[in-house]
Amino acid sequence: MSKQILVITASMFGSQGQSSQLVSQTLDSLKASHPDAVIRVRDLAQEPVPHLDAERFQSFLAPEGELSSEQQHALAHSNELIEELKRANIVVLGVPMYNFGIPSVLKAYFDHIARAGVTFRYTENGPEGLLEDRPVYVLAARGGIYANTPNDSQTPYLRSFLNFLGLKELHFVYAEGLNMGDEQKHTALEQARERIQAVTA
Repeated sequence: MSKQILVITASMFGSQGQSSQLVSQTLDSLKASHPDAVIRVRDLAQEPVPHLDAERFQSFLAPEGELSSEQQHALAHSNELIEELKRANIVVLGVPMYNFGIPSVLKAYFDHIARAGVTFRYTENGPEGLLEDRPVYVLAARGGIYANTPNDSQTPYLRSFLNFLGLKELHFVYAEGLNMGDEQKHTALEQARERIQAVTA
């Protein structure tokens, strides 16, 4: 059976964004190993997931018979996102850094796939992720240099959130200092390319 690869991008610059270009390189490398892979791309910048509000959140909690038509639609959308993720054997995640954080559209997506009793549950021993583990490639593009510093708010958050759902095989690739001159940009992109080749081999 062919592998299924779920690609999630969130760059406001679309395919021209540096994180999206890193995603493209990662896909090229993965397709070399999985030439028959079925690829599903979810561009959150072009098709954003609505931000979570009280009515949408209630749709995840109330019995379906008590939901309004709008809440039924919200629940169906969340279910679609979760099923899409469950079907994927590999996840490729493009993450630009905006104002020290992840894009708000990616946070909205996360809010719709984190569902108690569906993708995680609480037990007497603490939370337990309910998603089957699989490789997740995180392609992080940044204008400055943040990895392994206190200002890298993305990596701890992404690691904690994905682990919380049961996704633990995480491969981070960083392209940093992209706004710090042409030489730094060239070096960062070349190092990221080499890292992509290493982690997808």
